Amino acid sequence: MFKNKQDFPFLLSLESEWEAIRDEALNLRSGDFLAWPEKHLYEKGWDVFGLLAFGLEIKGNVKLCPKTAELVKAIPGIVTAGFSSLQPDTHIAPHTGYPDGVLRAHLGLVGCEGCSLRVGEETKVWEEGKCFVFDDTTEHEVWHRGQKTRIVLLLDFRYPFTPDRGWREKLKNWLSPRGIKV
Repeated sequence: MFKNKQDFPFLLSLESEWEAIRDEALNLRSGDFLAWPEKHLYEKGWDVFGLLAFGLEIKGNVKLCPKTAELVKAIPGIVTAGFSSLQPDTHIAPHTGYPDGVLRAHLGLVGCEGCSLRVGEETKVWEEGKCFVFDDTTEHEVWHRGQKTRIVLLLDFRYPFTPDRGWREKLKNWLSPRGIKV
């Protein structure tokens, strides 16, 4: 289900700075993005560029997008942040997210025309410079019927704003042996 974005005042700062965020996303090379790991949800065309993973900075990526990183690190309860890129003619199958107590926000940046997100029984379209918030544990799916690559800033944050429950250390222990610096 979609949430009322007015309940999350930090989204106003993202919307007011959306052009700077968009510019940092557009300055990235296509090779900077990685395929979304859950390949069973889509056939092609969904890539991401992470900034924060479970509250930990992906340091090399943060250096490439300093303004965006500064803005997302100021969000209360931030868990995950990064750019999500979707190619035309991509469909993300119905699915549900994992963690209870975490909400997802998207800020439309580029190529939003022709893209829609269904959460439960409600469908919305992205708008450049505008955010929406939804409960990722509700079944949702995405269609990209537009002509341009769609890019959004994707955020997960704890709500209600609760303390970190050891996610950072667990993730760091999992990533470090794989050569990923956070």
